[in-house]
Amino acid sequence: MSLSLDHAKIGIIGLGYVGLPLAVEFGKQFDVLGFDINKPRIKELSEGRDSTLECSSEELKEATNLKYSADAADLKECNIYIVTVPTPIDEHKQPDLSPLVKASEMLGKVISKGDTIIYESTVYPGATEEECIPVVERFSGLTFNVDFFAGYSPERINPGDKEHRVTNILKVTAGSTPEIANFVDSLYKSIITAGTHKASSIKVAEAAKVIENTQRDVNIALINELSIIFNKLGIDTLEVLEAAGTKWNFLPFRPGLVGGHCIGVDPYYLTHKAQSVGYHPEMILAGRRLNDGMGAYVVSQLVKTMLKDRIHVDGANVLVMGLTFKENCPDLRNTKVIDIVSELKEYNINVDVTDPWCSAEEALEEYGLALTSPKQGHYDAIILAVAHDEFSVMGPELIRELGKEKHVLYDLKYVLPKENVDMRL
Repeated sequence: MSLSLDHAKIGIIGLGYVGLPLAVEFGKQFDVLGFDINKPRIKELSEGRDSTLECSSEELKEATNLKYSADAADLKECNIYIVTVPTPIDEHKQPDLSPLVKASEMLGKVISKGDTIIYESTVYPGATEEECIPVVERFSGLTFNVDFFAGYSPERINPGDKEHRVTNILKVTAGSTPEIANFVDSLYKSIITAGTHKASSIKVAEAAKVIENTQRDVNIALINELSIIFNKLGIDTLEVLEAAGTKWNFLPFRPGLVGGHCIGVDPYYLTHKAQSVGYHPEMILAGRRLNDGMGAYVVSQLVKTMLKDRIHVDGANVLVMGLTFKENCPDLRNTKVIDIVSELKEYNINVDVTDPWCSAEEALEEYGLALTSPKQGHYDAIILAVAHDEFSVMGPELIRELGKEKHVLYDLKYVLPKENVDMRL
């Protein structure tokens, strides 16, 4: 078959942190339909607003060929489909492929002969061809690699990062046949200024994506464990890391909570697949257990310090500053700050949470958590959980004014100088 970008009509399925920037860039050159089942999301984008803050109003206007819809029937006009729906884990830490399966069902009802479906969602090696493609075949009645084709190009979006954007991050690409691989690669090359890396197969590209974040997760787990050790030894962790960082090949990781849509999730996709073929991962799961336990560790350290300072814990008032999974970003997905909040409540502590970046409605809907405005002189302890710029600007004096005359200030993210806080991670 002969493939050309000249008549490309692209449908982007899912307009979140990954899909929207992609749709905007493609929309500068190709006819693009941005599709999302969330009608309020379609409405705001049609009005030139992006609540995720990934794209400015000016950037949305630059995508002159981009239209939006929540009607799946509109996708029938497309011939290239790019799927960017989320791939979370369930309460048992097992991969939840339901958004991906539903997207595949929908595409099976709209695709035509000769069309190509490209998946960007993070999955375990083999998921695209083993889980998604059979669904498309079943609902379309078409035959894979005869009537329609598939590609895979894992997303590398870093929410809130205005330096590393979709166009200047090198993109891995793959296709279900050699010709499709070349076609998918040329499609992304048309917008990715950083270039592309064409993998030999879809499975290789899937595996490459899932280990990117698994590697980061394991490295952060090591630093978190070192932080626990250094705390017991009475040594400041940051000072140790800064000293070790003077060596040219020391990796500059920092301790902390590991949440978000990638690092805290992707390793479970890999371990699930490993276990399905009879291998029980040791290091990856150990790292996950350690990182998942950091919320409880933070609270245990805080409570010990409060007791040493003779601050009554039962019924105490604690302010948690920051709820999003990372600084200067409104993304609440899989935030581990919620672990701190839940653990504090186990001690019958009254918890106030403030965050200038996240939506109060989303916090209430996702976690049943009502955000509040901090009260002056009210708190027995303050936890700086997220390094938002607004908190840095406040400085130690204004933050301290939120506490009672006797209180504990715990800085998890090294926002303030060491001499201005009572505890650091």
